[in-house]
Parts: sequence; structure tokens; C-alpha cells
Amino acid sequence: VQLQASGGGLVQAGGSLRLSCAASGRTFRSAAMGWFRQVLGKEREFVAAMAWSGGRTDYVDSVKGRFTISRDNAKNTMYLQMNSLKPEDTAVYYCAADTGRILTFAKSAYEYDYWGQGTQVTVSS
Repeated sequence: VQLQASGGGLVQAGGSLRLSCAASGRTFRSAAMGWFRQVLGKEREFVAAMAWSGGRTDYVDSVKGRFTISRDNAKNTMYLQMNSLKPEDTAVYYCAADTGRILTFAKSAYEYDYWGQGTQVTVSS
């Protein structure tokens, strides 16, 4: 599985961005997917995850009500819609796939076995 993240950029506080994660390989359709973010000098932080079925999702508390994770299995693509962005959302965002889970998902980065290259999101105040 290869993952390609895109959609990052510079936005003012209160603005929106939509990140995309394009996956190659049929494994995407039977893998839990997640978004993580990392600030230089800090550990990679869980942001959101979605089970293979697409029905179950979870978010870190700081983004609940602002971010929405979704996936289109027909297009092998996952999305992260980010609204009401705040300066503290600034980070490199990574998408990841966990081929060991189908109906559930993990929040630990160590559980994910495939990673995209990351896309920078910068929110100015």
C-alpha cells in the first residue's frame, strides 16, 4: 500500500482545508485509516480514525466538531475536512493505514503499518 497525502497549505484562523489521502492497492479497502499530526520536537498525535466499514469514527477532543474524516473506497481515497482552524492546528499531517484492523481502529501511531509522506498545514492568527 502506498499513501499520498495532499491538500495542506497556509490558511487564516477560522478558515478551512480539506486533506486527501490517495491509496494504491486493494488493501486500502480492508484497512482502518487514520490521520495524525506532528509538530517539530513533539510526538506524532492522533487526530482522527475511521474503520474499514466507514461507519465508526473517532477524533481527538481538540478537533471534535471541527474536523470530519471520511473515505471513498471506490476512489481509494480518504479525506479530512478541517473547519474553524486554529493556530494550534498547525502541524504536518500524515495519513496512515492499519491493515491489521477492519471493524475497529487504533489511536496509537505504532499500530499503523503504512504512512503517507505528510502535508504541512499552517494556520495563521
